[in-house]
Amino acid sequence: MTRLLLALSALFALVYWMVWAAAPAVPLAGSVVKTLPVALLAVAGWRERAPLPIRLGLALGAAGDFLLSRPGEAAFLAGMGAFAAGHLAYVAGFGLRRPAWGVVAALLALAVSTEFWLAPFTGALLWPVRGYVLVICLMAACAAARPEPRLRLGAALFVLSDLMLALALFRATGTVQAVPARLVWPAYWMGQCLILLAFLPGLPSGRRND
Repeated sequence: MTRLLLALSALFALVYWMVWAAAPAVPLAGSVVKTLPVALLAVAGWRERAPLPIRLGLALGAAGDFLLSRPGEAAFLAGMGAFAAGHLAYVAGFGLRRPAWGVVAALLALAVSTEFWLAPFTGALLWPVRGYVLVICLMAACAAARPEPRLRLGAALFVLSDLMLALALFRATGTVQAVPARLVWPAYWMGQCLILLAFLPGLPSGRRND
């Protein structure tokens, strides 16, 4: 059953990517399809008794997917808040450990760099974006301190997807905007999937950490 849930998650992720990933506006049906892939990952996590913070992080990610696909600044802020809460849930699930100093330096440099290429272009969303940058860098640092390769790669892909989303939303325009928009979704879904797989004891290379 868990493998079926993962397969359905991949199928709906593919449908969303093919039909709506680069669309300027997403209809309600598209929002539902966008929500299903990570929602199904959350169901798989519940079925396999993954640690509660991981299940919660996936559920919040699914909520964020729906909200970010809806029009309006209020929905965008609510979606950003859902993802930020999801990252904090992941931090609780990963545990607060210090990664290698090189990772710390790289994430710190990334966070500081956003003050130059991102923050000046966010307008009224400046402080929510700043807060989100800090939260996702904390999540990535906690993931990097753990031994599971799947988890580290999943967190890295999650960060990459958010970087490309920031470019698509705040910097890129016209046809150039469609390039990062097309790449965001596969990186994001694969990141979420790998984070879950790192905590599934019943699948190859999975590791349960209750």
